[in-house]
Amino acid sequence: MNVTYRPSNRRVLVFITAVLLGAASLALPRILHADAQKTAADYNADPAAMLEAYRHVEAASVSDALEQLFHQKHYMSHRMQSIFPTKFAGTALTVKLIKQENHDPDALTGMLKAIDSGGAGSVYVMQVEDGADIAGMGGLMGTAMFSRGFAGAVIDGGVRDLPQLKRIGFPVYATGPVPSTSVGHYRFGGVNIPIQCDGVAVSANDIIVADQDGVVVVPREHAADVLLLAQKLDNSEHSMYPFIEKFHSITEAVKQFGRI
Repeated sequence: MNVTYRPSNRRVLVFITAVLLGAASLALPRILHADAQKTAADYNADPAAMLEAYRHVEAASVSDALEQLFHQKHYMSHRMQSIFPTKFAGTALTVKLIKQENHDPDALTGMLKAIDSGGAGSVYVMQVEDGADIAGMGGLMGTAMFSRGFAGAVIDGGVRDLPQLKRIGFPVYATGPVPSTSVGHYRFGGVNIPIQCDGVAVSANDIIVADQDGVVVVPREHAADVLLLAQKLDNSEHSMYPFIEKFHSITEAVKQFGRI
């Protein structure tokens, strides 16, 4: 069927085309901006965006990035196990417990106040001196952290009340479950002070990245640079998986992408 376009129809078509082209020109910068790779300066200027980006990279890539940049070990050992499969990232709120027998009802009050000082995105990182068989935290503390929006907890010591922690879905890494208490055996040693957690130095506001591979500590002053390299390593490795599946050769994949 032949269609004859009258002048009025042509005006309508011109108007529609102009609208579509205008909309496309407005959308294009947004698309390009969304796809643009952030720089270290961008992340340093926007800590919330940096923390969100850390939630999407693998702990193994973060560990590799730290090793490549600084030739240092910043990951915790196999001793640190999660109570259920998890993935989180957040900023460290550090607490230290000192081993000391006592009958002081306020010996651990500072530990509880530390929890109430934290908020959304905090990771409770605790050093319990000689604490493998002492529960550094349990269901009550975990419920308080959960209610305040903590991302998770990492305890260089034991953990108890696992049914409650699993019920609310609050992720905890610890050396293992134990039924014991720290009450009467430990004293609060400080909050947001430098500590050693499973042999790794942790300072307040360091970034903690945890997933099923383990726990990594990123010094805050290097967080943006580490993130950029971790993202690059992640992208490279994730591109290798389909290559290997297609060509059935890890040797060729390493030649193509330059990493293992």
